[in-house]
Amino acid sequence: MPRDALEYLLSMPQYANTADAATPGLGRMEALMDAMDRPHEALRAVHVAGTNGKGSVSSMIAAIAAAAGLRTGLHTSPHLTHVTQRMRINGVPAPTDWLADTIDAHRADIDRIEPSFFELTVALTFRYFAEQNVDLAVVEVGLGGRLDGTNVLRPALSVITNIDLDHTDILGDTLGAIAREKAGIFKPDTPALSAVTQEEARTAVAAVADEVGAPLHELRDEVTWEARQADLTGSVIDVETPLRRYDSLPVSLPGRHQQGNAALALRAAELVLPHFEDSPQPAYDGLRDVRAHTGFRGRLEVLRQDPLVIVDVAHNPPGIRATLDTVAPAVAERGGTLYVCLNAVRGKGLDDTARMLADCGAVVTPIPIDTDRALPPDEIAERCRAQGVTTRPPHPLAEALDAFVRTAAPEDVLLLIGSHKLVEVLPEDWA
Repeated sequence: MPRDALEYLLSMPQYANTADAATPGLGRMEALMDAMDRPHEALRAVHVAGTNGKGSVSSMIAAIAAAAGLRTGLHTSPHLTHVTQRMRINGVPAPTDWLADTIDAHRADIDRIEPSFFELTVALTFRYFAEQNVDLAVVEVGLGGRLDGTNVLRPALSVITNIDLDHTDILGDTLGAIAREKAGIFKPDTPALSAVTQEEARTAVAAVADEVGAPLHELRDEVTWEARQADLTGSVIDVETPLRRYDSLPVSLPGRHQQGNAALALRAAELVLPHFEDSPQPAYDGLRDVRAHTGFRGRLEVLRQDPLVIVDVAHNPPGIRATLDTVAPAVAERGGTLYVCLNAVRGKGLDDTARMLADCGAVVTPIPIDTDRALPPDEIAERCRAQGVTTRPPHPLAEALDAFVRTAAPEDVLLLIGSHKLVEVLPEDWA
């Protein structure tokens, strides 16, 4: 992308740097949609909200759709290394020249509307998908749901992955309040699919569905699954849905939590894709290699086998718990030590994360990241030690990786965790 267009885009307020960028409301998005000829109205879409897992579920749905032969747009956030990764079609990011030209064509409108960075990237995504005539757009919510910029959509299906306490300063401090915000993506006469399990949150989700007239499907009432095999390369699961039984379904994203995400994505695909009436093959082909179909990265991704180095972008205690539930037993089975490169931003439950790491016997190296909301590495180290974690001096990621490779025993494992920024700052020979 020409440098001035990229700098202009990056100059918009970003939540990664300031919470003020998350000013709620859809007025700016509606104005952008008007300025861009309302491209979202041309899209047949699946809209995905949730506290954790929504990026994985969105990518799995998109992978299944792409494997079914559909031209599939996928919007996820944040991006890992370049903003065009937020808007992919069958795994290929939008061309940088297209993005620059479209920004330049609408610069007067953008200056007038003053959107956030997220709102503008969502608007650009919708414009790109509409211009490219995608058959299906899978769109991940940014924050919450009801007032999120993506909620100008009128989708074919709304999905909620799960509910947990996160962004409580914006969404509310109870599971019920947060669930109502997430369920704010439900639309009249539009099917909704929920994987929410806590009773308080389920009750809130069901109430919103009833209020807006959205037919509600609950995953736990409709789908069962069981793992046949699971390791750090992925899982093989048996799934039974209202449509059929899927035996030995491969899931390329590792972790027990990804088995549930795969079941949710599979049921979503059944509800929105007619292809499943004839054949289950798209589910097998799509879930077997989610990354190949969508470009999805950073979820329990093995960067190196010898010594074993894994990156995961989990950034709040529930997500990190799911990651550790997969990695810690593997480390124990190897008889090694779990080393962790950790970064963190404010308001993401660092003390809870530190207690989990202490329980795993992890040795933590704090990693600096370049964002205004980042916690200083020295503070990360101090708070980890207060919870009983053994820490090493802070180091840039490249230095920490080099030190681990030089000194690790064959049975040791290094986990990079704490934010999407860890993938962004990976050295070139590791990316």
